[in-house]
Amino acid sequence: MKKSRILGVAVAATLAMGISSSAFATDGYQLIGIGQYAMGMGGAVVAAPDDPLSASISNPAGLALMTPQAAFSAEIFNPTRKTNAGFGEIGSHTNVYGVPAIGWVAPAFGNGIVFGGGVYGTSGLGVNYLQQVPSPLNSITPQQVGGLIQSGAITPQQAQLVGTQAPFNNSYVQASSSINFMQLAPSIAMKVNNHLAVGATLNIAAEQASFQQTMTGYAPGEVLNSKFQSVAIPGGIAQTGGLNLASPSWAYGVGFTLGALYQVNDMVTLGFTYKSPIWFTPLTWQTGTQNGPGGVTGNSGQYSGHLNYPQQIALGLAIHPTKQWLISVEGQWINWRSTLNTFKIYGPWNGQGSVSLGTHWSNQWVANIGTQYDVNNWLQVRAGYTYGSNPIQASNIGNNILFPAVVENAITFGSTQKLGMGWKLTEAYMHAFANTLTGAAGSSPFAQNGGTQAPSATLAENSFGLQVGYDF
Repeated sequence: MKKSRILGVAVAATLAMGISSSAFATDGYQLIGIGQYAMGMGGAVVAAPDDPLSASISNPAGLALMTPQAAFSAEIFNPTRKTNAGFGEIGSHTNVYGVPAIGWVAPAFGNGIVFGGGVYGTSGLGVNYLQQVPSPLNSITPQQVGGLIQSGAITPQQAQLVGTQAPFNNSYVQASSSINFMQLAPSIAMKVNNHLAVGATLNIAAEQASFQQTMTGYAPGEVLNSKFQSVAIPGGIAQTGGLNLASPSWAYGVGFTLGALYQVNDMVTLGFTYKSPIWFTPLTWQTGTQNGPGGVTGNSGQYSGHLNYPQQIALGLAIHPTKQWLISVEGQWINWRSTLNTFKIYGPWNGQGSVSLGTHWSNQWVANIGTQYDVNNWLQVRAGYTYGSNPIQASNIGNNILFPAVVENAITFGSTQKLGMGWKLTEAYMHAFANTLTGAAGSSPFAQNGGTQAPSATLAENSFGLQVGYDF
């Protein structure tokens, strides 16, 4: 099979995997690193990119220093999530995700200019909580029955309420979210001189998102039919309220990355990267009636919202104490406040054009350190550590049940084997230590439905990935 065809099949496979993935990540909902070299280095690659995957997404200037090559990475991501929505702690029902990536670099246009890039599943987020709770509907009034007739839940013949039984215990809360983020990153880079390399990436992205935070309450009832016979309503009368944007919606965006590498001498290299925001088209949902924050209600119709990706700045320092030993450190700032301080949802709300979900994310500071040692001509081993300040405050965890990006500390390990004939195999493992944030009692989004316990979110993560590389 021709190399171009192999590359085309790989890109198609990457897109297929990415569209179906929904992965958590350590830095907010962004992965520590793209590809298994970057993951093994704890994400500290801005000053030490080593393959097209780590370069295109972290510092495109690194492409100018690479020989023609391609790499394909596949990662299994396993987050463990728990929450207390006010009724006791429960776990999420989906815990395994696939994270794909493919990258390449080759000479282009002459004069030391190279073209590269990649297709990545760069970030994502998702929870799926379902919990049975006591029904908040203790009785059914004639007024409520009248409303149910108007909504079509019961027939006009079942118009007269004659009694109720004890409340059922089959009511439930449902909290789910899914954000999938795919990125195509064509890049160009140039080695200006023996010390300086520069690069730029065009970030073309697609995101898919859905959200649901609802309470369904049941109350049994008996009504009289047209013959005045007592008839029990099977399963009781159900009332559902909350925010339900569960139908997946796609949006498309664009941004850019600028990077530079400056080699001070044979031992020291400096790296810099600026990533612009990725500006997206609106997400849109066709859905039914809504119950928004603050008691605002909405009618059936189209709802929409913008979820842009934040701008970022990263500075890195790479040091070679010896020819075989590399130490890389990095500091990063992520502007989450510009995108998730509030999330506005526009639509046919009663009395206003939009409502705001008070997620109130703060900007995040991330510190990464990684080290690599060349054991011999065919084996490299590496390890890393990353710390990211929490963008979510404990006092606001009740508003972030759907967005529990609360981990702070992670360690990574990895290795590369050079197999000969241009082939190499890279592996990495990441463990993010469990972290729990707990809010104030009564601040649960379901407090008005009886969820009076203190809301909380717990997150821990593990991932394992394999990457195949080929030097042309």
